[in-house]
Amino acid sequence: MTGAPPVAELATHAVTNQPPDYGGVDLFATDAALAEAALREGGAWVGAPLHDLGREAGGIDLLALGEAANRHPPELAAFDRYGQRLDEVRFHPAYDALMATAMRHGIHDVAWRAGRTGGHVLHAAMLAIFTQAEAGVMCPMSMTYASVPALRHAAPAVRDLWIGRIVGGVYDALLRPVADKQGATVGMAMTEKQGGSDVRANTTRAEPDGADGAVRLVGHKWFCSAPMSDGFLTLAQGEAGLSCYLVPRILPDGTRNAIHLQRLKDKLGNRSNASAEIEYHGAWALPVGAPGRGVATIIEMVHHTRLDTLAGTLGIMRAALARAAHHAAHRRAFQRRLIDQPAMAAVLADLAVEYEAAAVLVMRLARAFDAADGAESALARLGVALGKFWLTRRCPGFVAECLECLGGAGYIEEQALPRLYREAPLNAIWEGSGNVIALDVLRALARQPAAGAAVLAEIAAARGGH
Repeated sequence: MTGAPPVAELATHAVTNQPPDYGGVDLFATDAALAEAALREGGAWVGAPLHDLGREAGGIDLLALGEAANRHPPELAAFDRYGQRLDEVRFHPAYDALMATAMRHGIHDVAWRAGRTGGHVLHAAMLAIFTQAEAGVMCPMSMTYASVPALRHAAPAVRDLWIGRIVGGVYDALLRPVADKQGATVGMAMTEKQGGSDVRANTTRAEPDGADGAVRLVGHKWFCSAPMSDGFLTLAQGEAGLSCYLVPRILPDGTRNAIHLQRLKDKLGNRSNASAEIEYHGAWALPVGAPGRGVATIIEMVHHTRLDTLAGTLGIMRAALARAAHHAAHRRAFQRRLIDQPAMAAVLADLAVEYEAAAVLVMRLARAFDAADGAESALARLGVALGKFWLTRRCPGFVAECLECLGGAGYIEEQALPRLYREAPLNAIWEGSGNVIALDVLRALARQPAAGAAVLAEIAAARGGH
C-alpha cells in the first residue's frame, strides 16, 4: 500500500496527558515558604536581589546549563602532550558560565559586603535558589564565602590581598597570581587517607622556608574540594604542631605551585564539581592563624560551610518538591488531575509542610550568623550542627518521595529527579558526617553551655503554637 496511514492509527501515537517542561519561573517569587522566611529574618531589602537571582536561576537557559555541566563532568589534564606537568582540571563551558553567574550575583561575598543585618540570610537564600539550577558550583561558592573568617587570621598583607580579591570579585578562570586577578576562589584540603575526619592524624609536613612564616608542604590529601581554586586552606604538621596554611595555586612569580593532582574523584553525585586527591611536593604556603592552632583556625571556615550544607539541602528539597507539584498539576489519572486526588494531595501536603519547616530553620539560623551578641552566636554554633544532623539526613527520603510522585517518569535520566537524588546524601557527609556532628554537639554543650540554653529558648518560643 502507498499513501498516508489511516487517521485512527495516527491517533494512537499522539502524546497526551504529559506536563510541559519545567522552567521559566522566578524561583523566589514562586516559593512562598522561602520568601516569607527570608524577608522576615533578613529584612525587606533582601527581596530585590533574591527576585533577580530567582528569575535567572529558574530560566530555561540556566537550567539547561545545569544539565549540560552534569552531562559533561570535568576532566583531569595532569600532563601536556610533551609530558610536562599541567595539573589542570578542564571544565565544560556550561560550568564556567554557571560560576560566572553565581559570582555576578554575589553568592560568594554578599554576606561580607552587605554592610547591614541580613547579609548571611541573603547568602543562604541565594545558595538555596541557585542549587535548584545546579548544585555543584555552589561548592566553590560556599568555600570562598566561608574562607573569609579564617583568612582574617592571616598576616595583614596576605589577609588584605586575598579578601580583597574575594569581596567584590568576579569569576576569573585564568591561572595567574592572585594579585593579577579580578576575583579569587578558595578551596579546602584537610582530610588524609589515614585520618579522614580525624584531622589531628594528618601527616603532611610543613618545613620552614624563609621569611613571613612561609613553609614548604610535603604530603598527600585524600580530598581537595574545587582543585582549580586560586588558593586552598590546608592543615599540616608544623614546628608547633598542626597548623593552618594558605596554599596559592599560582605563585607570585607566575609559576605553578608544586600541587600535583593525582586523580579526580568519581562521585555518586555533584558531578559538575571537581574533587581531587592531591600531593604536595614542596608546595609553597603561608601561615593562617597561630602556629599549632590549625583546627581552631579552620573550624571558622567549617562553621560557615555547615550553614551552606543546610542551605544547599534546602535547595535540593525545593527543586524536588517543585517538580513533583508541577507534574501533579498537569498529569491526569482516573478522571482528575493528580494534584486533586486525595492520596496525592496528602503526600504533597506532607512534603510542603516539611519543606516549609526546613526553610524556617535555615533562614533563622542564617540570621543568627548575622548577629554579634552572645546568645545569637551561641545559637548559631549549636543550631547549625543540630540542623545539619537532622535536615541533611531527611533529604534523601524527601527526594525519593518526590521522585515517586512522578512514577516511572521520575526514574528517567532526562528528568531532574535522578540528579537530585544522587545529590541528596552529599550534605550529610561533607563537613562532618552524622557521628562527627553528634560528637561536635556534645563538645559544644560542654564548652559553651549557653549554646544549649539558646536552642532551648528558641524552641520554647514556639510552645503552645499551632
